[in-house]
Amino acid sequence: MPGLIITLASSPILPLLAAVPILYWALNHRKKTKITIYVHDYLTGDDYSAVTVAGRNGQATSILEFGTLLAVDDPVTKGPDTESKEIGRAQGMYINSQLDGKALHLMFSIIFTEGEYKGSSLEIQGSDIFAVKEREFSVVSGTGYFRFVQGYGILTTEMMDIKNLRAVLKLDITVKHF
Repeated sequence: MPGLIITLASSPILPLLAAVPILYWALNHRKKTKITIYVHDYLTGDDYSAVTVAGRNGQATSILEFGTLLAVDDPVTKGPDTESKEIGRAQGMYINSQLDGKALHLMFSIIFTEGEYKGSSLEIQGSDIFAVKEREFSVVSGTGYFRFVQGYGILTTEMMDIKNLRAVLKLDITVKHF
């Protein structure tokens, strides 16, 4: 029996055995945060926040056409109306990634500039099939308050003006983090 103890003590498996309870504790003691925010995505007007970067017909290509890439710096607010308090920006890009033009792929950061999450960010990625009422996306990373985040969100269209290419999107986000 003493030989077994010496063998285990010098074995490379001992650090792994010691790590199991720590990993169990860490995975079961994370915070859960739920956030509802609104992203104002405007391709027209004096307050535009998105521009076409590339597409089949260059910058004149519509976001409703396959292959169109947009850069975005959209206001993020607490509520859906334009007078609602701005708490951050959604910065990144959308690309129309469906051959029939009916879906975008989203890749952007929500950068909080006001409120309790000021200085923190969430990294969003996923599909936006805008004909579907509710679309699910992934929260793949974060900074500040949201370090080591894991989560998802539900995106719904709060307002859509196709003629003028203006939309307000509601994001209900649920994340777990330390």
